[in-house]
Amino acid sequence: MAGGWVSLGVVAAIAAMLAGINDRPGGRRVSVKRIGVPALAGAGGLLLGTYAGGSLEAVALTLVLTGLGLVAGGMSAVGPVASAAGTQVLVAAAIGAGMPLPEPGWQRALAYLAGAVWLLALRLVLPTPGSLAGDFRFDGEREAVAAVYDAVAALLDAVGTAHATTRRAALTAALDHAQDALAGPRLRRYASSAAERRLHAQYAAALPLGEAATALAWAEEAVPARAAEGPRRLAAAVRENSHTGPLPAPSRSAPALRALDDALLHAAEAFDQAEGSDLHTRRRTGRDLLRAVLGVGGREYGLRVALCFGASAAIAQALHHSHWYGEHEHWYWLPATAVFLVKPDLGPLASRVLCRAAGTVLGALVFAAFAAVLPRPEGLIALVAVSGALIPVATRHFAAQTAVVTVLVLALVMVGGEPQASAGRIGETLLACALVLLVGHLPMPGQRAGGVRARLAAASGAAQAYLDHVLSGSDDRAARWTLRREAYRTLAEARTAIAVAAAELPALARHSEGTGDIVVTLEQLVDTTTACAVHLDDSGRIDSRYTRRLAELAEELAKGREHARIRLPELPLAG
Repeated sequence: MAGGWVSLGVVAAIAAMLAGINDRPGGRRVSVKRIGVPALAGAGGLLLGTYAGGSLEAVALTLVLTGLGLVAGGMSAVGPVASAAGTQVLVAAAIGAGMPLPEPGWQRALAYLAGAVWLLALRLVLPTPGSLAGDFRFDGEREAVAAVYDAVAALLDAVGTAHATTRRAALTAALDHAQDALAGPRLRRYASSAAERRLHAQYAAALPLGEAATALAWAEEAVPARAAEGPRRLAAAVRENSHTGPLPAPSRSAPALRALDDALLHAAEAFDQAEGSDLHTRRRTGRDLLRAVLGVGGREYGLRVALCFGASAAIAQALHHSHWYGEHEHWYWLPATAVFLVKPDLGPLASRVLCRAAGTVLGALVFAAFAAVLPRPEGLIALVAVSGALIPVATRHFAAQTAVVTVLVLALVMVGGEPQASAGRIGETLLACALVLLVGHLPMPGQRAGGVRARLAAASGAAQAYLDHVLSGSDDRAARWTLRREAYRTLAEARTAIAVAAAELPALARHSEGTGDIVVTLEQLVDTTTACAVHLDDSGRIDSRYTRRLAELAEELAKGREHARIRLPELPLAG
């Protein structure tokens, strides 16, 4: 505003707002990908939307936006970062097409990138509360690795209790988070600093500990109280960037306890050597990404996003050309709202719609109250700043996030020269809610619950690969740990997708009926495989109780597959 570039400032502030929504607690390096990739996608969407909106008629523009929704929706099936990028592409394209600004498209795209880069720069430079020990650049990574050792200790405490399964799931979540934090983008292929190599070694040393703890939980064998003390001391050493100190006396009365003791000794050695680079991550090839986009989950989601985005853009333009908006020139709010509503990673459809409606009404009323008393433009800029500060807290609940974002965007719109638009925004949001509810319940080609089925198929394939490796008797433990990590990660993703689907309205939830039992059986199968691997390391042979249990689980899996009418890979247990 001081330089006279008000409209570009509004675009930059919107980009910074979206970057703040995409940011999450964790390491600095992973924030580059989590914020930067969606920002680049959003700048491209803004550029495309600007030129399409300025050169195409309403029908042609609707077709272009619908096609863009199909591509972005399918791309969202790849993972969380791709989903955020797809969202920003569509939101920015709607803003570019529906918000006629005096600047050309390339200037808007640069302003968009500037807003996101400003927030990313602050994210990388400012210290965090955990940056007092060691190299502050890796404080998020250090906390993530320490949480893995805490999760191992918590699982050992729960061995033989009803909480063991929950603690094992918490260990999986901690390992996933640490793996993602350490595997962030880098200029060099391998860790270049001693501090980072030390963290990699500490993470890798936690994998055999987690394996032994999982085997103990599966066997429900008695664990000495001091068993959890070792992982807790290792967690403290990671946080304080110090040596491990003395570890508790070993207990070697069972194969899993001997594996736990060996893993503790290996961890102490790894902490002293501080050399490591292998994160045991399976790299996804271009073919894997393309399979996710074109698979059943990507196709179903892409079709729904395309229908919602295209229909909302068509309705918004029809209302705009019929002057339903009155003196308001911009029609981007309706399609942008539909994009956020159609995202399944924000919760069940009915919940998303209710939270969006309630949050928008609350945010619009709050803004109307502030707009009546605040001086302009200084008061509106202060309101934007306060709303921006509330985003990290508000992201914990979709309704709260919607309320804060509504206040922020309405303030930005008024800063850009538009009149107060609370009532219109409420009406457009309610219309988008009705549209997304309708499209969400429309029949689609192929089987429904495509996302759940795709996640289950991936989890089943990963479990099969892990089981095959263990039963082959291979001595390659690094490959085994990589396969185990992939199996547990895909199972966690499948469980999350199933939980969201089960919370839908009955008309949608019935399509994923029975899948919850399948994922439980797969988790038990992977747990049994892990216990089998630990016993095989100790004795050199597979005990009959493991083979019997594996055969029982294979039979249960076949029955669950038949009940849910879903295709999964067959488990070769005959040998």
